[in-house]
Amino acid sequence: QVQLVESGGGLVQPGGPLKLSCAASGTIFSTYNMRWYRQAPGKQRDFVAVISKGGSTGYAASVKGRFTVSRDHAKNTFYLQMNNLKPEDTAVYYCNAQNTIAEYWGQGTQVTVSL
Repeated sequence: QVQLVESGGGLVQPGGPLKLSCAASGTIFSTYNMRWYRQAPGKQRDFVAVISKGGSTGYAASVKGRFTVSRDHAKNTFYLQMNNLKPEDTAVYYCNAQNTIAEYWGQGTQVTVSL
């Protein structure tokens, strides 16, 4: 069983930065692809970014060039650095660990971009 705990959400002004963290309960980065998703009120949960087991990354078009995904093996923690935030980035952000056998989700952290 893998447990994922997100942190780092909050209120930020448009144009500002915010860094989310996702702490995993074990050493999982070599066996799971790690993704960030987000869900705005009344909308479906959408893919944001991925870092694969091998370390390659990918981003949704809406965040490419503004968001950066990374991981720290020593800390078993996965990050999402968000820059130049926009009001439309407001959502609950979830981290996700997935391989061919299992999938796990964190509880989510709220990000609000507003004046």
